[in-house]
Amino acid sequence: MTPIDILLTNAIVLTMDSTYSIYEPGAVAVQGDKIFEVGFEDQLLKKYQANEVIDCGGKVLMPGLINTHTHVPMSLLRGLADDLRLDVWLMGYNMPAEREFVSPEFVRLGTKLACAELIRSGVTTFNDMYYFEDDVAEAASEVGMRAVVGQTVMKFPSPDSASYEEALDRCRALINKWKDHALIVPAIAPHAVYTCTPEVLTAVVKLAQETETIVHFHVAETADEVLNVRNEHGIPVVPYVRRFGLLDTKLIAAHCVHIDQGEMRSLMHAGAGIAHNPSSNLKLASGFAPVAKMMELGCNVGIGTDGSGSNNDLDFFEEMRLASLIAKPVAEDPTALPAKQVLAMATSIGAKAIHLSDIIGSLEPGKRADLILVDLSPIHNQPRFFRSPDNVYAQIIYASKSTDVTDVMVNGSWLMREKELLTVDEKALIAQAAIVAGKIDTFMRGREESVYSKLIAIGGAAEEESFEIQAKVPIDDRSAIIDALQEYGIKILRKRHYHEYDTYFEFEDEKNGRLRYREDEFINEKGNITSVRSRLTLIGERVDEESGHDQNILLSRTRYYAPATHSLRFYTEYFKPAKSVEIEKDRLRYLIEFEGTEFFVNLDTLMKPQLGKFLEIKSRTWSREDADQKSKLINNLFRKLGFTNPNLVTKDYLEMVESRMRES
Repeated sequence: MTPIDILLTNAIVLTMDSTYSIYEPGAVAVQGDKIFEVGFEDQLLKKYQANEVIDCGGKVLMPGLINTHTHVPMSLLRGLADDLRLDVWLMGYNMPAEREFVSPEFVRLGTKLACAELIRSGVTTFNDMYYFEDDVAEAASEVGMRAVVGQTVMKFPSPDSASYEEALDRCRALINKWKDHALIVPAIAPHAVYTCTPEVLTAVVKLAQETETIVHFHVAETADEVLNVRNEHGIPVVPYVRRFGLLDTKLIAAHCVHIDQGEMRSLMHAGAGIAHNPSSNLKLASGFAPVAKMMELGCNVGIGTDGSGSNNDLDFFEEMRLASLIAKPVAEDPTALPAKQVLAMATSIGAKAIHLSDIIGSLEPGKRADLILVDLSPIHNQPRFFRSPDNVYAQIIYASKSTDVTDVMVNGSWLMREKELLTVDEKALIAQAAIVAGKIDTFMRGREESVYSKLIAIGGAAEEESFEIQAKVPIDDRSAIIDALQEYGIKILRKRHYHEYDTYFEFEDEKNGRLRYREDEFINEKGNITSVRSRLTLIGERVDEESGHDQNILLSRTRYYAPATHSLRFYTEYFKPAKSVEIEKDRLRYLIEFEGTEFFVNLDTLMKPQLGKFLEIKSRTWSREDADQKSKLINNLFRKLGFTNPNLVTKDYLEMVESRMRES
């Protein structure tokens, strides 16, 4: 008899090989880190002398499950913010918390916490995308799990990299350190089209091809993502990223919710893997991925949980069940994604999706000994029918729970025996996670109290504290003022023509000031729109008129300004104003120099609401003395422009609109 290390007997062996071989009662022989042979129990008992014979008690013995897309350190952000749109959740809550707290220690703790949950769910391999992925690799290898670890690359600074070049350096270091490891496979993870420039994608592809490394990338997760790419580039997401060579790499495309059949075929022909994330797509209302059609066309589609921040768990049995159930009404076909096919997506096809099918995904001689035992005896899985051999697949997908997983082996080593975790201390992890959660809670609670803090939290802006003085007067005609601006003593430095759409957010606590979201359309001399920009301005409370400066001049305080990189809907859902007011106007703006001082002269026509035409003069100031001096100059400038005794309006446009609304 041939000596081997372990012989697993008395099992329902689901090999998940190309012919879906089932052995009952079956056995699996394990030697070192590999499967030595799979077959019927009586045959293997005659052939092998094992150091350890394990009676599986009639449980299902099958390949370990493969989580094809996740962000494991985000287990520490589980429940941070829920029931939000993807962009609001990601940019407004998740990323600010990450910028504040993500560190190598955070990542190691989050990874081990996730590994414990994954092991209990029967997952033996996960494909990750996050920051400090070297620490994800360290933690996963300490626990004994197999993992594809993708170092995130984005166009803007992240918790571990000040630039995308630094992130790429981290990728190269990760590849060099882990490329020959028994459990860890390094990867490059450009985040998505909306967080990566063409330069980033080109650099990623160059490194991936040079090192023959896997690329993990979010693709067409939301309808907005697809719409924005179409509007900007005139093509869908997959053809767009193909321009940069992404389809010429070992690509794992996460989500693919909004792709058409042409894109599916492109991914299939490129040998790319697709990671389907049913729970996350449901929770974030991203949509229903056309998985049945992908499978029909021959795509390699695996199943993923996504991160705990957007799921909010890593229960892989729940993902498998949802994958099948969602596909049926989407295809309007109850035969879509049958149980056997879904289990293959979670094992053998999932292995193909992450480009590791040569070593995992099925129980076959020579492959790594990554396997699990699933108990079918609990009441929720009784009785069992034997009429069809496929019944066992249905039992696993439609009736089994993650709690039915009793034993987990990776690379020939046990990580869980009889539901007892062997490589992690759950109680210690839970206690440490509670401490981190308390710190995050304190940070988020403090931030929620201030619009200013929430604005800073989403990043990408410059702070500025300055005063602004302004005054305006109703006018009938612009032409006379335009002529007057040509007079001696006034120097025109710049002229612009805008169409402006302003939305003002007001809050219950007046100390938060007012937040203005503005879209500017730049108009050329022919009246055509040449470009568009969006900006945010946080305006503080109106300053009390206690000094001696001209009472007809409005003095206000601008606390913060920033480019508006998100949609108006995003800011509405993120800041949650008590009310909002819209103002639309046509503006001719002149930057002039008058008596040695710069002023903005605006010729405004208010179109929504229709309040008429105004001449507005404004300037920034930094002191009371300077404000008083500029107030006098503004009065002089009004006279220069033909207003001897101007009927100055002391309200800004928002106050004028609100006054009219109260009167009506």
